[in-house]
Amino acid sequence: MSLKKKPKAVTVGGSIAGVSCPHTLVLAGWNVMVVEKSHAPPTGSQTGAGLGLDPLSLSDSSNGEKKVKWTLTRDEELNCRAGHWGDLHALLYNAFPPNLFLWGHRFLSFSISSDKSSVIVKASSHETNEVIEIIGDLLVAADGCLSSIRQSFVPDHKLRYSGYCTWRGVLDFAGNENSETITGIRKEYPELGKCLYFGLGSGTHTMLYELPNRRLNWIWYVHQPEPDLKPNSMTMKASSDMIQSMHKEAEKMWLPEFVRVIRETKEPFINAIYDSDPLEQIYWDNVVLVGDAAHPTTPHALRSTNMSVLDAAVLGHCLKKWGAEDLQFALEEYESIRLPVVCKQVLHAKRMGRIKQGLVLPDRQLFNPETANPEECHKLQQKLMPFFTDVPSILL
Repeated sequence: MSLKKKPKAVTVGGSIAGVSCPHTLVLAGWNVMVVEKSHAPPTGSQTGAGLGLDPLSLSDSSNGEKKVKWTLTRDEELNCRAGHWGDLHALLYNAFPPNLFLWGHRFLSFSISSDKSSVIVKASSHETNEVIEIIGDLLVAADGCLSSIRQSFVPDHKLRYSGYCTWRGVLDFAGNENSETITGIRKEYPELGKCLYFGLGSGTHTMLYELPNRRLNWIWYVHQPEPDLKPNSMTMKASSDMIQSMHKEAEKMWLPEFVRVIRETKEPFINAIYDSDPLEQIYWDNVVLVGDAAHPTTPHALRSTNMSVLDAAVLGHCLKKWGAEDLQFALEEYESIRLPVVCKQVLHAKRMGRIKQGLVLPDRQLFNPETANPEECHKLQQKLMPFFTDVPSILL
């Protein structure tokens, strides 16, 4: 008696969504192959950024002229988890044997068989330029907010530049715990390590929180023209002149203790912020979108990573429930669970960004942190994100 062959999923993209999917798909009885253009998995200490996982949050305000700080609103009832992108990626990636991942291969194209029973993925090796074909039963598109796979189904779906970017950086203070910079920032922000701090200024805002292993993650949102980015990238490396100019502007806006953290951070970088309308569907035949490919979102609600992990969890449970024989029912249920949630979360994140940046919204006046009443400030809390504490029933 021959054993039944396991179905195979081909995942394009090896970021958080891409390395989350193997965890749930393998448990659902699937074989998995992940195709990623990067030459190798991230190692060591990257210049990447911090991320939040359903955080306890604080919102502060700073007056750019007087450089004073007062609390607008605080929420002490939420569990807080913060980490570095590279740490989370390594945790997910290292749980599997390396042969599940095809590094150094650029996705080229895909085609669906005429009977919709299989999908063929083509990718080229960066090293040899050899083009390979991978045949699977399911294509999982985890290729990010600029997803070329999504674009093949919804070519008119465009990302819009929001009008502002972020400066981002991570200060590693290991071995310098008692330095003037660290003692100063802990004095001004005494709950570092226990919360997220949101700093609100006139037409700008910041975030500051502590990561494991003695690191501080900071983000500063600034209005500026759309930067000239490399193709398929949302970030850019900053020149020394750009960094020096940013330092001077920071001195005008923020407390000197925060500015010292910014100044001592090696290789801060620029992240352009784009938004888009929510998608109307996230699967076609045997192709399904997960992560930023399914719901490009602004970072203001700290949901992108959470959304990606939850996509993977729900997809895996749907595949396990229905089996490969009823793949369409599995993908239909996945979409019915995730699409209503992520649509509202994408719109909420966009709205929060416009409020904090002092931009126009049709149903409210511009937010001014110096004159805002308690009700307006309360609306900035992270827990007001739609479905913030919701757990899909299929995961219970």
